[in-house]
Amino acid sequence: MSLPPRVPSVVLAVGFAVVAGAVLVAASGGDPLAAYWQIAVGALAPDNLPNTLNWAVPLTGMALAVAIPLRGGMVNLGGDGQLVLGGLVAALVPLYLPLPGVLSMFAAILAAALVAGLYAALAAWGEVRHGVPMLISSLLLSYPAMGLASYLSGFPLRDRSSGLPQTVMIPPDARLPPLGDVLNVGAFAILVIAIAVVVFDRRSVVGYELRLRGLNPRFARYGGIALGRQAVATMFASGGIAGLTGATIVLGAQFRFTDGALVTPNYTWSGLMAALLAGGEPVGTIGAALFFAALQTGGFAMQRETAVPRVLTMVLQALVILFLAARHGLRRRAAP
Repeated sequence: MSLPPRVPSVVLAVGFAVVAGAVLVAASGGDPLAAYWQIAVGALAPDNLPNTLNWAVPLTGMALAVAIPLRGGMVNLGGDGQLVLGGLVAALVPLYLPLPGVLSMFAAILAAALVAGLYAALAAWGEVRHGVPMLISSLLLSYPAMGLASYLSGFPLRDRSSGLPQTVMIPPDARLPPLGDVLNVGAFAILVIAIAVVVFDRRSVVGYELRLRGLNPRFARYGGIALGRQAVATMFASGGIAGLTGATIVLGAQFRFTDGALVTPNYTWSGLMAALLAGGEPVGTIGAALFFAALQTGGFAMQRETAVPRVLTMVLQALVILFLAARHGLRRRAAP
């Protein structure tokens, strides 16, 4: 007699979150079915789908930035700092580097990825050379990066015609070309990165070695993998993707660097939850990022149409991760 198929943990987690969210809505006097219907309509209706994809592009970029080191058992919590550095550099290069528009745009993207990548690699270097835990240093390094960006955009590089802490507008010929009313070419850049990360993870020797490190770092070292060099290179790639994500937002949507504008939407932490939901697996991470983007954009319609606060969507995300964490903990406790 064959056993029934095992329900994946992610499906159980999402189902648990949906049921728990429905209980919360009902307990507060709302209609759970109406709330969830408005989330679906607000995210997936033809008129609303471009907004969902627009939200999903940076969220996917930040999710992949977390997924790459997570695949090797490393955690990059410095996404906010790397995102901000990338956005700031992308705004400054077209303004202060005398290049033709298209070249200036490409130079801004490359410089953003390079600066953010080097800054992320600093956290790995600190762990390899000085024993500073990457989990802590990557998070703490975000604060000087955001502080520097805040100072530069608020004082020496501030647009004097505006009362806000922001740079002057980027020249039009250095901006990413639009794709319709909402998206821009930056969506293609994130798509290319997503494909490259999947191929790297599944088809390359380097990706195999990174997965091996995540499964058993001692065995990986015994097999001849230079874990220190691998950690620095992995964090450089992670930070580079975060910096490029910041560049696509600044060059394709905001057209200037504004203090706080990149971190307010919480792309970093939503991306972290998406990567955790998929365990760092790239395809699953992309799917989770799209799911969370749909939740967040649909939350606006839910709040507008049903008066249920959109914070419910953040609660649903948190419940999914908590369920998976609790299930993983129970499995480890039950293991002999």
